[in-house]
Amino acid sequence: MPESKGHLNPGSHGVGFDRFELGADLSDLVRHVWVVRWAVPDGEVRPQRVLTYPALNAVIEPNLAGLYGPDSRVQVKELRGASWAVGILFRPAAGPLLTTTDPVALVGSSEPLAAAPAAGVRRIMTGPRYDREELARALHRWLAPVAERVDDRGRLANEAGRLAEDDADLTRASCLAERLGMSPRSLERLVRSHVGLTPKWLIECRRLQHAATTLFAAKETDLSALAAELEYTDYPHFFRQYQRVLGESPKTTRERGRRAAMAVP
Repeated sequence: MPESKGHLNPGSHGVGFDRFELGADLSDLVRHVWVVRWAVPDGEVRPQRVLTYPALNAVIEPNLAGLYGPDSRVQVKELRGASWAVGILFRPAAGPLLTTTDPVALVGSSEPLAAAPAAGVRRIMTGPRYDREELARALHRWLAPVAERVDDRGRLANEAGRLAEDDADLTRASCLAERLGMSPRSLERLVRSHVGLTPKWLIECRRLQHAATTLFAAKETDLSALAAELEYTDYPHFFRQYQRVLGESPKTTRERGRRAAMAVP
């Protein structure tokens, strides 16, 4: 089954993804680099649904470079023609180091990112072949000085994000605060100052990413069993939250996955 760290319909025909890390020396700052390239036949569209990880992304495209905040609602980008995008998914510690904008103001929004090595990335991506190693070197040169500025508070924010994502037993923000040895109020201040969202959303995002990817990839998924696996109170509670964030019902996601599987040659 495809795994998701935000991308909810991996495997779309004509859309290729690459994902790689930039090295241990940048691990406090950067989660991974993602590269998407697509070639969609004329007249066709490939909708890409993303529920963003609670952190910033830098995105370089043919005509722009921007810093994008997370969003607590699903985003849909329609891919047409042939093009590419290079993104860097940052860890929570990166927020205060990349911009002076309050992270809360960047939730569901973006701003230009003049510091990004856009010209160099465009040269690599439009060359005769995609060179991952050259791309990694260009991004590493840019971000290495930034990574040196990560402090202990940033590392604590990273740990909050890691626990919320990796520990399926954590279903409440109060439990996350306890694991970190913090009060719930202190944890909320920490998370908001780095990603602009709440600790509760760190946990909810993980659950909904898992649910949406599972439903898209596994056509026989039992909805009530999935709700119980993710520790929702009952299926109606799961349905309401899923509908609010994803903008469609769990059954609709499952059906879209079935149609996508049938369309792949």
